Amino acid sequence: MTTEAQDFLAAHPNVDYLDAFIIDLCGRAIGKRFPRSQIEKLYKNGSQFCASTYLLDVNGNSADPMGYGFSDGDPDADIWPVAGTLKPAPWGAQKGAQCLLTLKQAGSEEPVWFEPRIILSKVAEKLAEMNLTPVIAMELEFYLIDKARTETGAPQPPPHPRTGQRSWAGNVYGLDELEDYDTLLTTLSNICATQDIPASTAISEYGAGQFEINLEHGGDPLKAADDAAFLRRAILMAAREVGYDATFLSKPYADLAGSGMHIHLSLKDEAGANVFDPAHAEGDKNLGAVIAGLQATMAEAIGIFAPNINAFRRFVPDQFTPVTTDWGENNRSMAFRIPASDGANRRVEHRVAGAEANPYLALAAVLAGAAHGLSAGLEPSAKASGNAGAAVDPALPLRPWSALERLESAQILKDYLGADFLKVYAAVKSAELEEFLGEPSPREFEWYL
Repeated sequence: MTTEAQDFLAAHPNVDYLDAFIIDLCGRAIGKRFPRSQIEKLYKNGSQFCASTYLLDVNGNSADPMGYGFSDGDPDADIWPVAGTLKPAPWGAQKGAQCLLTLKQAGSEEPVWFEPRIILSKVAEKLAEMNLTPVIAMELEFYLIDKARTETGAPQPPPHPRTGQRSWAGNVYGLDELEDYDTLLTTLSNICATQDIPASTAISEYGAGQFEINLEHGGDPLKAADDAAFLRRAILMAAREVGYDATFLSKPYADLAGSGMHIHLSLKDEAGANVFDPAHAEGDKNLGAVIAGLQATMAEAIGIFAPNINAFRRFVPDQFTPVTTDWGENNRSMAFRIPASDGANRRVEHRVAGAEANPYLALAAVLAGAAHGLSAGLEPSAKASGNAGAAVDPALPLRPWSALERLESAQILKDYLGADFLKVYAAVKSAELEEFLGEPSPREFEWYL
């Protein structure tokens, strides 16, 4: 570990500081800033950080879930950089760097059990025990927004860089939009290249100022989630560098398309063959079992895929957002879409998660569904066609309170993510929801005063 820091500092003599961070339950990067003089020491000896930071709500408040926080005196854990994540941070006035942290119990090698990255690693081990390697690509949708908010504090699209006019109309797949926002996309591309983030394509999406960035497929679940977390940070920084803000809020505008985090998944056997390939001995059976597992776990996992009250606004009919557990070929109205491809690249696109979901937990829930379907030999529902998003499936818990209740009582996910983790996650998010609902809204005064 020390060698990584030494080599980095030698290669980057102008770096002034290191931002070392974790990704918390809310998907945010939070951590410490170390001056250059302390970077090598961090890599050699570690440092300390309170473990319950993982369990704070979106406002940084502790609900003391399962006694972590106030009840146990909020003890520190040891923090260590994650190997291979030390990269330049090419933004801002200073010359910075960044790395991802992992936490261990103070004075030991035992990981902090509720770290999202650890949760994902344990689910990935389940697939490894089945001699299967997941191949994953993640897609992130986001909105560019003006730094200035409306009078009510709501976001608004920025003035168009070419016309100077504020437009509320999108231009899905429009090349003009990509050209007009070239400064942003070039800045983002340069950040991704500097940080080895495998971003591939960018497209203009349905909403005004809405874009999607795709990551390349890879065979390491932890790196796939790391890349998604780093990409989200890179997008935020790139937007600020060129005078905008960016948001991954699922539904920043009530009447425009929501933003999702789509997860593409295939599985390879020990020989490196795609087990979904129709040419594989059990290709169709394996694909069906994985889809069935995703169907069986979707209701349990909604509280992870939709981590706040706004994320549930995305689940409305006829918006290409899943409101059923249907699956089908090359059809974006499905929760589980089989994109058009050759057999070797046959995969499932999981379209349920909102853009602000924690990437480690969202991916852990998806891999858990896949492992469950295969191990239980499940069979999926009949393949659907047409518009599967015309009406909401009443069996899905598409309200935050019902989703959290379903998550905490989950019968399948508890065997993969752990019953205690589901309990502690639900406690954090339930307390956050209660606090949100405790403040009267302007609409309450408009309707009921």
